[in-house]
Amino acid sequence: MSEKSYSYEQAGVSIAAGNALVKAIGPLVKATARPGADAEIGGFGGFFDPRAAGYSDPLLVAANDGVGTKVKLAIDHDRHDTIGQDLVAMCVNDLIVQGAEPLFFLDYFATGKLETGVAERVVASIAEGCKLAGCALIGGETAEMPGMYGTGDYDLAGFCVGAVERGEQLTGDMVASGDVLLGLASSGVHSNGYSLVRRLAADKGWKLDRPALFDPERLLIDHLIEPTRIYVKSLLPAIRAGRIHALAHITGGGLLENVPRVLPEGLHARIDAGAWDQPRLMAFLQAQGNIEPAEMARTFNCGIGMVLAVSADEAAGLQADLEAAGECVHVIGAIEPGPRGCTVQGAAEVWSAREAWEASHLA
Repeated sequence: MSEKSYSYEQAGVSIAAGNALVKAIGPLVKATARPGADAEIGGFGGFFDPRAAGYSDPLLVAANDGVGTKVKLAIDHDRHDTIGQDLVAMCVNDLIVQGAEPLFFLDYFATGKLETGVAERVVASIAEGCKLAGCALIGGETAEMPGMYGTGDYDLAGFCVGAVERGEQLTGDMVASGDVLLGLASSGVHSNGYSLVRRLAADKGWKLDRPALFDPERLLIDHLIEPTRIYVKSLLPAIRAGRIHALAHITGGGLLENVPRVLPEGLHARIDAGAWDQPRLMAFLQAQGNIEPAEMARTFNCGIGMVLAVSADEAAGLQADLEAAGECVHVIGAIEPGPRGCTVQGAAEVWSAREAWEASHLA
């Protein structure tokens, strides 16, 4: 009696499915081509030519990130069509704060069993994010690992490289007392704080497939899955013109912990929480979780996805230019002498307003 013949397919890995995915995403990847990269896939590595991209003496800047448990929200509600933009945004927004233009991106998609329809939707959203950021998707890895993930589960990681001409990088050294802080509006929760969001959803019994209590025109899941805004194309011209002293991407740690990362010793950021209208989604989260103001300010972006430090003389003109480029811009504070750090004022007043609003809308 002959012994059983084993195959990779029987072990749970389909080479054919992987090949089919590569073929399906080829046109998506090719659509991200830009000077310096042809965005073809299939080789063992991707090439990029900085000279073809217009750089003469570039410094390379690299960033990698994931999407966190927002991926689980996408999986549970079949919302795979924007989660890749989150992945790209978390990387490219970290590069632009260094003054670097994102050049190329690579992704890592890992799952227990490859479902090509789902994977193709995810990669399509990664490609869309790359187009929004102006970078090429030049490669990636799809890993099918039976036993590592639950049925239908997957995880994402991204890696991006950017460039800035030597001497033009943003290091925070230009920040000075008297600089104005401009805040660019976020598109929602972005990609941080979702472990708390999901905990609240479970504990409070939210019906995510129903209209939001604060917005009867949209489902709650639509608000929660809204992709992270990509700020690259609106900010890059101002950076290259020397109009921005520093940038802070507001991710995990919120305003309180991210703004100080770009300040030199001896300078303090003071932010007025009443300078912009708190998004209704943020008010909803705070009221539902009875979240303390300081906890909100270090967990969520509270409606501000990027903070700019600019000279007082430049602030009004830059605000107008950024608004013309499609950004919603608020003057949210200023830089002053003091220990390096960030103070968000008005939190108690904002909390009172949120509490009153929530009580009137949920009664």
